[in-house]
Amino acid sequence: MSVHAFNPARTSRPGLTVVPDHVEERAVDADIFRTVFRRHAAGVVVITADAGHGPVGFTATSLVSVSLLPPLVSFSIATTASSWPTVHQADSLVINFLDADQHAIAGVFATSGVDRFAEPTRWSRLRSGEPVLDDAPSYLRALVEHRFAVADHHIVVARLAIHAERREHEPLLYHDGRYATTHRPA
Repeated sequence: MSVHAFNPARTSRPGLTVVPDHVEERAVDADIFRTVFRRHAAGVVVITADAGHGPVGFTATSLVSVSLLPPLVSFSIATTASSWPTVHQADSLVINFLDADQHAIAGVFATSGVDRFAEPTRWSRLRSGEPVLDDAPSYLRALVEHRFAVADHHIVVARLAIHAERREHEPLLYHDGRYATTHRPA
């Protein structure tokens, strides 16, 4: 049920009314969870790291800002992800932002069992040693500050150290099981 309170500025409405909602409430299980978050648009990034055993990377839609001062972000990664052992050990990492047309890069880094850094992926290393995607329009180098185990994932909190913007870009988004972008009004 929805309850609408009286607004004195709108005298055409009666006071307190009760309007029945026509929705079915269900317990949240894994299927419901997936369905709900498929409909939640999220920015797409590729997170790369190297803890001394070669580069790893993965596509993430869980990047969020945490704090302005100090500049902190967080993201989650499954404990079973092939990149987790490196992210668990790495002191730093790179957050590669993707352009609206970089579906292929996002797809490669979201695929299990492939060499994500093989051709056609173009990558290099920052002076500090972290792998960075050469085609990413911008990136952030971040220092890992915290790792929290939460159910079957870890939440990683990192302090932003440097930013580089190679070109302006429209963001790559993930929504309803496919990649999308924003449409700016002309």
